[in-house]
Amino acid sequence: MISLFKDDWEAACRRMDAWWAGEIVDRCVVMVTAPRDHPVGNIREPKPSLNVEQLWLDAEYRVAAAEARFATTFYGGEAIPTFFPNLGPGIAATYIGVEPVFAEETVWFDQDPVVKSYGGRQPIRLEENNHWWQVTQELTRASLAKSENRWVTAMTDLGGSLDLVASLRGTKTLLMDLIDYPSEVKRLTAEVDQVWLHCFQELDHMIRQQMEGTSSWMHIWCRDTWYPFQCDCSAMFSPQMFEEFVLPSLQEQCRQLDYSIYHWDGPGQIPHLDLLLSMPELTGIQWVPGDGNPGVESPKWFPLYKRIQAAGKNLVLLGAPLHSVESIVKELSPKGLLISTHADTEDEARSLLNDVAKWSAR
Repeated sequence: MISLFKDDWEAACRRMDAWWAGEIVDRCVVMVTAPRDHPVGNIREPKPSLNVEQLWLDAEYRVAAAEARFATTFYGGEAIPTFFPNLGPGIAATYIGVEPVFAEETVWFDQDPVVKSYGGRQPIRLEENNHWWQVTQELTRASLAKSENRWVTAMTDLGGSLDLVASLRGTKTLLMDLIDYPSEVKRLTAEVDQVWLHCFQELDHMIRQQMEGTSSWMHIWCRDTWYPFQCDCSAMFSPQMFEEFVLPSLQEQCRQLDYSIYHWDGPGQIPHLDLLLSMPELTGIQWVPGDGNPGVESPKWFPLYKRIQAAGKNLVLLGAPLHSVESIVKELSPKGLLISTHADTEDEARSLLNDVAKWSAR
């Protein structure tokens, strides 16, 4: 039970159980954080290394920095203290040959294609002694060992299968491959799927042996097994290509888990909505407007939200401004709705939760 950094853990679990089932306890799910009035204990921020790569790879430093952040953060509603073993979006590409490039805020991946041609290539397989796969496990184990159930250890961001294929071939090359070598793309995707599933199951087993429930980079807790799937490169696909190259893999991955959320990223993916909504295996959708577009709180997106809810899918809106939560809750069904936001003070966060309960009661 997580109680040191969150004293209403059981109530949050009940609301999350209901949310995953598409139901509601007393209000929509709200994850609100704020600076804590009184930090927990005497947990000091560790001194960071001057080496950028070590900031990402030093497990002891990463876990200590996270613990210091937990001690100074108020986790209101269904927000939970979560250690995310972040090594960059789609880190599974490095397990199969792509080299990472570490920067202060993110991780890039080498653009030199690993699969240079389809002719005579060897099947993609995971080498268990791969350095980056070992680093991922080390970060995960370090968090589990130190947490003692004081926080949740999340799944790393393995990435989406076609996005990983794009890392192996290069995005521009992959787009041409869809036309010139469709059967080879499907074969390569199937191989990547097997690596992805193996890594997911290994990490999931490791986590669930030592704690109840799972989480991800979205910081959403689930009592059972789940993952946020994605295919960012599909913003450049036609719906027909999405149906042919993305949907089969996505459906099979969803079948392997108890629950799933699709990371629906940017206006380029709007044409794929009907296909996503047609998937009985998919639990919900998280909308990301994309750079340069109005935020998740904009009424521009409300018709999309209503289509998602009308199809019986859960809706995830991360990073909504605090002042916008009222209009979102009043406009949409509270059932299956999840909103994350940030407040300036604990009192402001607690007040929001009380207000959301009133706005949800209709």
